[in-house]
Amino acid sequence: MNKKRVLVTGGLGFIGSHTVVALQEEGYEVVIIDNLSNSSIDVLAGITQITGKTPQFENIDLRDKSSVKDFFEKYPDIDGVIHFAASKAVGESVVKPLLYYENNISSLVYLLKELYKKDNASFIFSSSCTVYGQADELPITEDAPVKKAESPYGNTKQIGEEIIADTCKTKPDFKAISLRYFNPIGAHPTAEIGELPIGVPQNLVPFITQTAIGKRDELSVFGDDYPTPDGTAIRDYIHVMDLAEAHVHALKRLLEGKEKQNYEVFNLGTGTGNSVLEVVKSFEKVSGKKLDYKIVGRREGDITAAYADTTKANEELNWKASRSLDEALSSAWKWQQVVEKKEEEDK
Repeated sequence: MNKKRVLVTGGLGFIGSHTVVALQEEGYEVVIIDNLSNSSIDVLAGITQITGKTPQFENIDLRDKSSVKDFFEKYPDIDGVIHFAASKAVGESVVKPLLYYENNISSLVYLLKELYKKDNASFIFSSSCTVYGQADELPITEDAPVKKAESPYGNTKQIGEEIIADTCKTKPDFKAISLRYFNPIGAHPTAEIGELPIGVPQNLVPFITQTAIGKRDELSVFGDDYPTPDGTAIRDYIHVMDLAEAHVHALKRLLEGKEKQNYEVFNLGTGTGNSVLEVVKSFEKVSGKKLDYKIVGRREGDITAAYADTTKANEELNWKASRSLDEALSSAWKWQQVVEKKEEEDK
């Protein structure tokens, strides 16, 4: 069997790089597109160190239509595409909506236009549980209504899904899956790759690890007056390696023709919700460090609770998240210490 060749856009980013590792370990040939706007070329060395194989890399901005066209002419044998490349900070999207619409929507359209020319194209879209907003029922199933987006970022994921669904309707052999992630955390167990936020982290776990290592003075916990057991917001935190492996399962489903429709949607989470304070306590346990934090007001757009019903992904993708919260936080802490050491050496 010829090795399948897969394009991973945004493949040097947090989830993208872990997925590249999972794909290479399964024997896929990987080509990465990344414009390095929110990632580092050093990640390529980390992937190589883990897998013993350097994926092909193209520095392309997917907003440039002709570059996307040129890419598919250079690589006519792409069997599947996993599309991560997108701007993803909720707060920034509120301030710079046009940047988000241009980056997240036009790049998707240009990719789909090229793929549309191929027979039996397989496309995996990096979506988000933000499409559900504050769901009416928990846990959240794939049938939960898609609520009006709370931010331009969330809206780009909803619009992206609609564009893909509409595309699939017009071409029966065009196959796509949208994967709606809950909250990815952690790092590869080797600490060769992990989450590398540029500037002040927008997500809880990098803020925790940066606070523990002394980069941030204290962690702000946004609100302790939610209707939850300890008053803090609840999310479904999934280890990035579990998430990466789910992409391999989704891709296999399409490449092996096991899909039930040519457009499908799956939730990716653990099925369990943890509050912010539970995450803090788990981190303190695995790191042995006391964390400085203060309770501040709620953040605009934050919802009370969100966790996945993972039954569909478990049964149809033959995939289940297996790593614990402690394991994820332990790997994130190990990674933070490696990052800190590198920064000290570079001074």
